[in-house]
Amino acid sequence: MPTQALFVSIIIAVILQRLFELRLSQRNAAYILARGGRKHGDNFLAIVKVLQISWWIAMLVEVFWLERPFIPILAAGALLATVAGQILRYLSMQALGRRWTLPIITIPDVPVVEDGIYSYLQHPNWLGVILEIAALPLIHGAYLTAIFFSIANAFLMGKRLQAEELALIQDTNYADVFSGRLGFHPSLTKSKQVRKALSRKRVN
Repeated sequence: MPTQALFVSIIIAVILQRLFELRLSQRNAAYILARGGRKHGDNFLAIVKVLQISWWIAMLVEVFWLERPFIPILAAGALLATVAGQILRYLSMQALGRRWTLPIITIPDVPVVEDGIYSYLQHPNWLGVILEIAALPLIHGAYLTAIFFSIANAFLMGKRLQAEELALIQDTNYADVFSGRLGFHPSLTKSKQVRKALSRKRVN
């Protein structure tokens, strides 16, 4: 099989996985909300969808139009990183169970999940996304796509993480569980909103 055809097959598999995740998230969201969950926002999902679709298109354009070469050593490393990202995302979904959603939904006063992969990583799902966005294009040498979308993802992830952590601090024991390692993104702990939320939580 030509390497470009194999690359397209991998992209299609990722697209199908995203569609499955979307349906799973919708089902889980309905389940949580029916049991007293509180929705804090859609977690920039409209922007995320645009970013995802643009990422897939950019990869294909770069590989086919700019005729990026297939470099076996780079491809092997990128594939391993992509698989690692997928495993992290799966372990996150497994640990959270029906509490895994794409929008930000909390269950007030219900403790956060701190077992499974969360015993070792604070934000395994986000780390998986970072690996996937950076590594998947490199399977066929699309380094411009990897660089541009990694930067765009880093900016968007900072916003998404801040919103997620604020919601968790307000409604759960998140601050107590992850005290000292709060903030996957270094700038989050410097956020005025996060500091205020932490202060209010400690006072209460």
